[in-house]
Amino acid sequence: MSITRTAGGRGRRVAAVTTTVLTASALLLTGCSSDDSSSDAKDSNGNITLTVDDFGQFGYKEAGLFAQYHKLHPNITVKENTTANEQDYYPKLLQQLNTGSGLGDVTGIEVGRIKEVVDTQAAKFADLSKTIDVSDWVSWKEKQATASDGSVIGAGTDIGPMSLCYRSDLFKAAGLASDRDSVAKAVAGGWEDYLKLGEKFKAKAPKGTYFMDSASAMYNAVVGSSAEQYYDASGKAIYKDSASVKQGWNLAAEAASKKLTQGLPQFTDAWTAALRKGTVATVACPAWMAGQISTNAGDAYKGKWDIARAPGTSAANWGGSFLAVPKTGKHVKEATDLVKWLTSPEQQAAVFKAIGVFPSNKGAYELASVKNATLPYFNNAPIGQIYADEAKAIPEAVLGAKDGTIKDTISTQINNMEQRGTKPAKAWKAATDSIDKVIG
Repeated sequence: MSITRTAGGRGRRVAAVTTTVLTASALLLTGCSSDDSSSDAKDSNGNITLTVDDFGQFGYKEAGLFAQYHKLHPNITVKENTTANEQDYYPKLLQQLNTGSGLGDVTGIEVGRIKEVVDTQAAKFADLSKTIDVSDWVSWKEKQATASDGSVIGAGTDIGPMSLCYRSDLFKAAGLASDRDSVAKAVAGGWEDYLKLGEKFKAKAPKGTYFMDSASAMYNAVVGSSAEQYYDASGKAIYKDSASVKQGWNLAAEAASKKLTQGLPQFTDAWTAALRKGTVATVACPAWMAGQISTNAGDAYKGKWDIARAPGTSAANWGGSFLAVPKTGKHVKEATDLVKWLTSPEQQAAVFKAIGVFPSNKGAYELASVKNATLPYFNNAPIGQIYADEAKAIPEAVLGAKDGTIKDTISTQINNMEQRGTKPAKAWKAATDSIDKVIG
C-alpha cells in the first residue's frame, strides 16, 4: 500500500538503518493501533487510554514506542488511529476542530498545513511551550508552530533534509563517475549542474532509462532550499514573484523539454513500477524518501542505489510534521507528557532507526544511533552525517496558509509539461488561475 504523508504528495515506507549502537527502543514490542477515534475516560482503577490520530507512517508503532510507554506508565495505554493519505486526514481534522468533537488526545499536523492551523485554530490546542523546551528543536521547526501570542501548538517530529539518491550502476553504464563524492562534486554548483549532469547521462544512458523520475520533485527541492517560497512575512502570497519558485519552475520546464525526466508523479503506481523496473537513475531525496525507494525498488537493486549530498550549497527541507494536543481532550496533561516523550532525542532516534525519518530534535544528532547511521540498501551511505549537516543549515522558511495547495497545483502543471507536452507559459497560467481561485 502506498502511504502518502503530505499535501505535497510525499510518501513513506520503512527504511532499514544500520548503526554502531543497537538502541533498546528498537527491541521493544510493536505498539497497538485502533479504529476507535474517541478518547476513553479513566476506569475505576485509574487506567487511561490515550488516542493518537495521525496519517501515513509516523513510526511510533514500528519503533515499539507505544509499548514502551505502557511499560513506563502501566496505567496508560496508547492507541493509534492512522489515515493513510494526509489529503483525506486534514479535512476531517478541520471538521473535528470546528465541531469540537471526535478529536484524539494527540493529533498530527503536516508542515504544509501548520501555518493555516496556527493562524485559524491555535486557541483550540494546548500551549506546549509551557511544558516542553522548544529550543531542543532546530530553530525554524518550532517557529513554524508558534502562534502570534507566543503559544506553541505543535512539537516537532521529523524533518526532510535533502540529498540526492542515485543509481551508481546506471551512472557507470553511462560513463559517469559513480562514487558519492564525485557525484556531489558534479552537482556542487546547484540544480543547474544537476541538469547538466542529466544531459551527460542521457547521451550514453542505457536504453529505457531516464535521468530523473519527476521534474516536480526537483522543483520541490529547489523551492525548499529558500527562505522565500510562497508567502512573505506579512502573509501575502508571493509565489508569482518568488525567486525560488521561478528558479524551480524554469528548471522543471528545462528538464521536461530536454526529456531528462520519465515524467512520473511520485507515489503513483507508474512511479513505483519504474523503481521496480530500474528505469530511474536519480531522485531528489529528502530523508524519508530512502524508505520509499528501497521498498519499491526491491532487493534486486540493493547496493546499486547510493546517496550523495544535495546539489548546491543551500540546504533544503521537504516535509515534516508536528504533534499537537487539543484542549478538548479528556487527558490533556497526560497527552502533553506523551508528546514530550515521543519527541525527545531518544525516541526520535528510535523512529529514525525503525523507518528512516530524520529527527527534528537537535539532541538526537549527537546520539550514536543517529550520528553513525548508514543505509545498507544505499551502499552503506552515511545518512546520519549527511542529513545532520543538512538539517543544521536549512534556512528558516516563511510558511503560508495554503502552501500545500500551491505546491500541489504547481506540481500538477509540471507533470502536464512532462506528460502532455504542455508549453511552460500555458502550464503556468493554468497553475496560477487555479491557485488564485483558492486563495483569492
